[in-house]
Amino acid sequence: MRVGVIASRKVGSSVVRNRVRRRLREIVRKHQKEIIGGVWLVAIVSARAARATYRELEDEWLRLTSRASILAP
Repeated sequence: MRVGVIASRKVGSSVVRNRVRRRLREIVRKHQKEIIGGVWLVAIVSARAARATYRELEDEWLRLTSRASILAP
C-alpha cells in the first residue's frame, strides 16, 4: 500500500499542515494491516482536518476506507 497526503496552504500554516500530515501518516501506519494489498491512496486534507482531534481523524479514516471497500475482511 502506498499513501500520499496533500495539504494546501488553505489548511493553515506549515506547522498546522505538517501536524495533520504526521497524524494521518500515523493513522495509516496503525491500520495498514487492515487494508488490502496493492492499493495506492491519495488523501487531500481539508481545512476542517486542522481543527479535528486525532480520534476524529482516525474515525473519519476508518469510515472512508470502509466506504471505499479497501479494508480486508
